[in-house]
Amino acid sequence: MTTPEAGQSQAPRPEERLEQAVRAAEQALIEYEIAVETFRVEVENFSRLHDQRLGPLYVRIEELDAQIAEARAARTGDPEDVRRAAEARARVLPLPDVEELLHGWMDGDGLFPEATAMLTGQAVRPPQRVRPSEQARKLYRDLARKAHPDLAQEEAERKRREEFLSRVNAAYARGDEALLTELAAEWAAGPVPPERRPSPAEELYARLEWLAQRKELISLVARELEEGAIAGLLRLAPDDPDGLLDEIAGRLRADIAQREAELAGLLEQG
Repeated sequence: MTTPEAGQSQAPRPEERLEQAVRAAEQALIEYEIAVETFRVEVENFSRLHDQRLGPLYVRIEELDAQIAEARAARTGDPEDVRRAAEARARVLPLPDVEELLHGWMDGDGLFPEATAMLTGQAVRPPQRVRPSEQARKLYRDLARKAHPDLAQEEAERKRREEFLSRVNAAYARGDEALLTELAAEWAAGPVPPERRPSPAEELYARLEWLAQRKELISLVARELEEGAIAGLLRLAPDDPDGLLDEIAGRLRADIAQREAELAGLLEQG
């Protein structure tokens, strides 16, 4: 026969289901953050590769457009043609810090030799690829799940995790598998987080509200990434982004050849 005392000892705590909901929401948020961060790194790396490969071609097209407009204005003397020529030239005037903007392809004085070589079809140094390996992805996911700040209850532990995870994110963005391996060993040897104490129901409700707000913020980041032009390009060829860049580069070179022929014709007429 069950005594009242035994029944009371076996009864679940009133906040037990709420605690389970908080833990489930925490894990779901962590997985969502990992997915968004992985996508952000992919988009950022593809954007860098896009600028390195295609940036000089776009610059050359703008310069040819300016020269064509200037040649046409010189031939016709029409005020509207002169205005268009001035606008086209203004778009290609040197800008401060343009070297940084174009990832080393040009500076205030013009294109670097490698950029010129790319435009003329000569062999150039390939742009740096930053595409994390499968092992790097696995290490990153494991570390993000284990060391995520959202799992901490104490502020000091949360700060420690934030600092550690920032190093993990930086290593993953560079595709540094060796450093990620070292960070995994560092975390395994580090202090074990203290066991969580049961939280009052009001704190659990506040925790769920915070998790919901955090997810909404991350959703905004994800939406902005997905709606960007680079993400749109990635969706066109998710399995072969390099091939897509090669295809675009071919079209741009054809546009350059067409503009060069048009410019040559205008200069001959002049």
